[in-house]
Amino acid sequence: MLSDDELLRYSRQILMPRFDISGQEKLQSAKVLVIGAGGLGCPVALYLGAAGVGTLTLVDDDNIELANLQRQIGFETAQLGESKAESLADRIRRINPLVSVAALNQRLEGDALSRKVEEATLVVDCTDNFNTRFALNRACVSAKVPLVSGAAIRGEGQVSVYDSRREESPCYHCLYPEQGNEDLTCSEAGVIAPLVGMIGATQAMEAIKVISGVGTSLVGRLLILDAWEMQWREMKLARDPSCPVCSG
Repeated sequence: MLSDDELLRYSRQILMPRFDISGQEKLQSAKVLVIGAGGLGCPVALYLGAAGVGTLTLVDDDNIELANLQRQIGFETAQLGESKAESLADRIRRINPLVSVAALNQRLEGDALSRKVEEATLVVDCTDNFNTRFALNRACVSAKVPLVSGAAIRGEGQVSVYDSRREESPCYHCLYPEQGNEDLTCSEAGVIAPLVGMIGATQAMEAIKVISGVGTSLVGRLLILDAWEMQWREMKLARDPSCPVCSG
């Protein structure tokens, strides 16, 4: 049941007939795990918190550095040296005190990662390394928790949704083999600031769609953005029948 304050706060979403109160109530009861509180994690967490996702857990073991401020819009110069996860959580609480936000200033691995994924309604991958992405994918497939994945580097980004509750859905491993992928970081290759906002906002939208059941999610599709040409391309993704993660 939504309170009067919530009905007013979320009125622009509730006004949409296809979303309505039922969609907002699904957001309110959702528990979203956001892994990474950097360039992608900032817009993802800010939009989901403002939109009324009931419980957000933000995970990041890094502290805020000067070079982050060019694109990580959740932070300010006065916060240099502070925990990214805790600072972003505080920002969301100031925007929307009606949601519950937890910050984990640590790297989740192994059983701890599996437990947090199992507790979640949905996971958003905002990380920048393949090892974490593969571990997250395995945990989400095992727990049958949908995963919204995004990546951004230079002027290029991509977004997809992997939902192991759906038989036809591929997983992240179906698209990328674990061998032969090397991390390329923003500090090495660079990234244009608004790109991470565009990809992060798209991830947030996909999360809202999956949670509410409104619209058509990116399951089975990979969106690829060339920001310099402002062109989106779409690739169809099929489940790999020999995938060691989701087809066992």
